[in-house]
Amino acid sequence: MQALLLGLVQGMTEYLPVSSSGHLEIGKALLGEGAEAGGLTFDIVVHVATVLSTLVILWKEVAWILKGLFQPLNQGKLNMEQKYTLNILISMIPVGVVGLCFKDHIEALYANNIMPIVGCCLLITAALLALTHFYKPQPKETISPVHAFIIGLAQAAAVLPGLSRSGSTIATGLLLGNSRQSLAQFSFLMVIPPILGEALIDFKHIFAPSAEYLATHNIEEPIGMIPLLVGFVAAFVSGCFACKCMIALVKRCKLIYFAIYCALAGILALTLL
Repeated sequence: MQALLLGLVQGMTEYLPVSSSGHLEIGKALLGEGAEAGGLTFDIVVHVATVLSTLVILWKEVAWILKGLFQPLNQGKLNMEQKYTLNILISMIPVGVVGLCFKDHIEALYANNIMPIVGCCLLITAALLALTHFYKPQPKETISPVHAFIIGLAQAAAVLPGLSRSGSTIATGLLLGNSRQSLAQFSFLMVIPPILGEALIDFKHIFAPSAEYLATHNIEEPIGMIPLLVGFVAAFVSGCFACKCMIALVKRCKLIYFAIYCALAGILALTLL
């Protein structure tokens, strides 16, 4: 039951600018004993589930990119699909550096009381979203490589629980002047390679964790396969629903409402939890 609830939380919040990782930690705290047994293993599995839901919902966009990616250059120039792929690769550079250089430090945060970090990061997310409500530069239709890198910096910072990845990337893009429509799609697609890459790196630890891995991540015993499967399915199904809804929300909804929600969630994490 705990895995089902946490999987639903992950799926519903992954695409909303409210931090799925922060909500997972709040959910574990509210559900009490046993909810934290899976540690980062459970978090990785449900994040992979939501990435797969992205591939399902945005399969036309993914197919469009793959179709044009391998076409020959036209007079030495990149086509639209190749430029889009290049921007995604550029956006991955910051999070790749963070993952290689600071992975152990970030994972160590989860071994201690992480709620103060979650609360502070949710408040930062609220401030960033609120800023987009007051600062509105002239919108641009396409995302440039420079902007892709800056948006990638926002994604790298969002490895901290409570700092929303979609909120940070979409808000950063809006502040740079990019259009809402292009940002929603780009924000959801750019996260696919990093999360799948992390899952591949930690694959052996998910199904056969060593004693050293369990001790390092403060896990008393490995999580069972049934809770992992339940969490995966719940996150995938709810992620499909949330991904489709969020694209529509980003195009027309004011992010200030999500800013208010994040502020309240941050206060909850800092005071009650």
